[in-house]
Amino acid sequence: MASVTPWWNALKIRQEILNASGQIDDVQMSLFRAVHGTGADRPPYADAGYYGDITHPTERLIDLLTEIAIRIGGDQDYLKARAVTRLDQGMGGGKSHACIGAYHLAAHPETLLTTEVGQRVIERAQARTGRKLAADLGHPHVVVLSCDNMTPGAGVRELDGPAISLYERFLWRLFSKDYALFERYQPFWSDKHKIAEAITAVQRPLLIVIDELLDYVGNGLDGSNKPDLAAQDMAFLRALLDVVNDVPHVAMVVVMIASDADKTALSPAAQGRRDDLNSLLERNGTPATVTEVGDFADILRRRLFDIEPSADVLTGTAALYEPVLADKSWAKHVWEAIGADWRRRWTEEVAACYPFHPMLMSLAKEEWSKVTGFQRVRSTIRIFAATVYAQQQRGIAGQWVPALIGPGDLPLSDSAVREAILGSGLVEDERTIANYRSLAEIEVINHTGSSGMARRQDLERPTTPWANANPQASERAATFIFLASIVGTLRPGRGRGASAPEVKAATSVPDLSYTITDADSVVDELVNPDRGISALDIIPGQGNNKPARYFLSTRLTHRMLVNNIRRTITDAERDQVFAEFAQKLASNGPFRELRFVAADLRRNAIDVLITSGLDIAHTTRLVVLDAAQYSLRNGMEKPTIEALNVAMGLGDGAQQLPIQWASSAVFAVANTQRRGLARGVAAEYLARQRALAAPEVQNDDELKATGTRELTAARAQLEKALKRAYQHVVYLAQPDPDGERRLDQITFDDDNLTALDGTSVWKGLAAKDKVFDAGQFGVKALLHNLRDQDYGKTLSDIRAAFYSTPRLPLLYGGDSDLRQVIYDAVNEGLLSVVDGAGTEVAVTAPGQVNLTSTGLRLARPQPVSCSSCGQPAHDGACAPSGGGDDTVAAGTQLTQGKGEGMTTSTASGVGTTASAVKDRQASFAFTSNLLASADSADKFAALFRSVYMALDERQISYLQGTIQLVLQAEAAENIQQRLQELGIVVNLKEI
Repeated sequence: MASVTPWWNALKIRQEILNASGQIDDVQMSLFRAVHGTGADRPPYADAGYYGDITHPTERLIDLLTEIAIRIGGDQDYLKARAVTRLDQGMGGGKSHACIGAYHLAAHPETLLTTEVGQRVIERAQARTGRKLAADLGHPHVVVLSCDNMTPGAGVRELDGPAISLYERFLWRLFSKDYALFERYQPFWSDKHKIAEAITAVQRPLLIVIDELLDYVGNGLDGSNKPDLAAQDMAFLRALLDVVNDVPHVAMVVVMIASDADKTALSPAAQGRRDDLNSLLERNGTPATVTEVGDFADILRRRLFDIEPSADVLTGTAALYEPVLADKSWAKHVWEAIGADWRRRWTEEVAACYPFHPMLMSLAKEEWSKVTGFQRVRSTIRIFAATVYAQQQRGIAGQWVPALIGPGDLPLSDSAVREAILGSGLVEDERTIANYRSLAEIEVINHTGSSGMARRQDLERPTTPWANANPQASERAATFIFLASIVGTLRPGRGRGASAPEVKAATSVPDLSYTITDADSVVDELVNPDRGISALDIIPGQGNNKPARYFLSTRLTHRMLVNNIRRTITDAERDQVFAEFAQKLASNGPFRELRFVAADLRRNAIDVLITSGLDIAHTTRLVVLDAAQYSLRNGMEKPTIEALNVAMGLGDGAQQLPIQWASSAVFAVANTQRRGLARGVAAEYLARQRALAAPEVQNDDELKATGTRELTAARAQLEKALKRAYQHVVYLAQPDPDGERRLDQITFDDDNLTALDGTSVWKGLAAKDKVFDAGQFGVKALLHNLRDQDYGKTLSDIRAAFYSTPRLPLLYGGDSDLRQVIYDAVNEGLLSVVDGAGTEVAVTAPGQVNLTSTGLRLARPQPVSCSSCGQPAHDGACAPSGGGDDTVAAGTQLTQGKGEGMTTSTASGVGTTASAVKDRQASFAFTSNLLASADSADKFAALFRSVYMALDERQISYLQGTIQLVLQAEAAENIQQRLQELGIVVNLKEI
């Protein structure tokens, strides 16, 4: 390192960090203090020049500021930028930093636009508009409403003057405390025209910044206990959001964390106000974020250091490590084993991360940032600020300092570093924090640097060739295990604890005197059960592909263990469990087929849905949509509705797809708000599942019993929450047979009903006349739904219509119902089935109704004609051919029309020609009270004797029917015995 300037000399730590001994205070910037702070309470970033100096110009921040600059200072080009921007990312994501930048841009444009951030804004704005912005942006006015520093109904005299409501506070700031103008517009809190007039009266471009809006309109308004104030404030916000889009040269930035990322408990009224604002902001504004994980390194360096490192320092430092990175032993056993992608672009990665090692930056970006409680920018800055300060002090004192600060180089002996890590959100439970604080001192290094198991191994190690190059090898290994352990029982994407190759990588130095064999020895000694870390859980390795893993374990209760695991669960893992349970719980009921459309967040909702193969012929389908990509309500349903419209063939233009069988597809969709609740339950279930599998639980009978019991309860809760989440049913409707098709919905408000249950869905659709329930579809229903143009259509077309035409309800039994009803209608003489020539075809059983036929057609019934004279069927003798005699002789043969596949039937009576008839079909129905008439009983006895004789003489070839009798118990038992001999099931009940 003698040939390369070390980082603690190449970089200058910012003075405020030095003054605070590494404990940086202003990581959590305050818009309120930047605007209203005075004296000692006025922070350094209240100066626009200083703000620009410490701010790295991330792409998203520059995009936001450019939009504002064009909107307020772009003259006639103001329409090329959006009016309303909503910053909705979670805590620690840079929202306050962005708001302060927007404030400085409008309040101090001449100063901010001279900084690097400002120059980037000017360049991008010029590229957008084709001309340069004015240096003062038209001298804008700024209205800042810091809602987290406001009490509804109780104004602060110095800031709010006479103002009480949010509208009045807006006016007081808009008119710069001009009492006359304030009074003129004070009554018009919901009048869009008057609000627009008030804004225009300023005669300057205007920027409105509303910070932490939910703090005010949420439980804040509840606490005021003033319904009139709440109504006025919400009406003002609705009007303002519309007005800002209509008035030239006005921009607005609203900070309100997205519902999914905000765990604030709200009353029902406050939740309603948030939902209302979500919808308004979705309609009028554009959501935006100002930082990405990829910005970490640049933000850190700009925030921590005054100057950038020279190119020579960067390339020289990178070159120091290249021999070790290229070493075959290190590559085989460490770099390749840990998937060190940063090694392939080593020089560029060093330049991007300096003075931090790419492995440490990867840990922060890919693992820490995914832990729920970790505030990505804020927490990382605190940890790294404390680290660079502590390491620089060591360098100044002539002690060993790494050439690049790696994942084992966060000095746990320094209280500022240790507390920054433990207080970052990586560990949330106070008891667990206390446990890890003790583990850091006992197992790694104490606050004086004289003790701790790992530190003692470094101090007591015999002299080695690499002692000067790597004097803290054991401490560095233990520090990385500590960091890998506090993330949780399971590191996102990595597994539990730290793997052996990762620990060895954390001990590496840019010196070949420290070999892979030395690293093996250091790690083996550190994890030795007798001489190493005593609180270490070791998961044995299984060959090269599954190396040993190490985890610093605290004695946790089951609940604490679950909490730690819960924070490591990624959204993708949570949604996978959600989807798996949805598939398990879904049942098709009367629907012939059940489908599940899995989310693919790499593609848009429309593409996923239309490529899922849902357009299936002659099949009723219940389609369950993965809630990870599809949901309804809460102002977030637009992509889902658009996708369903396209999938139902209702799209426009290029999205108007030829969907034929949309009518027979019904979609089960989750409710957005209930999905959020069920997602939380899914994460809890997954955390308990993983906790139960953890070795410390499996090896403890009491914890195992607790874990098993809680997992069972969590499963039941998840199933209940998931069923409730799937609240909506969407289907294709056509209420007016001659009208347009459209999407319609059913919402189950009863918690006992769910769209995952096909039976419940079918019942709901039956109530909306979208389907026939069991037993509802009969001859009358068929005839009612047939239109004039349906007669003459083939049976195949009639069948297809019941699956493709939304005016026709879906059938409970599908094809079998349709066959039976057509047969019944033909049998009752209400319909006919004819061939291509129009000749009637006999239908002697439901099974003979061939719904796939393209030759047979449905027709109105044909009149029966006399076979002798061709006239309509009549009694008596046929009329003379001359037509003079109207009498018809008794016993005349009747014919119903002949054709291929037809049988000829003859009326019973005198004169029947037996040779013309082979079989006849007899069908009859009866209901009779035999107690009221003895003659009826005798006549029915005679009837059944005739049936008996016909059966006994083998004169009956086919029987079909249902008989319901009320008879004496003895006779019933006799009949039951006879039916059992035939294999027929009889239903007997007492009456």
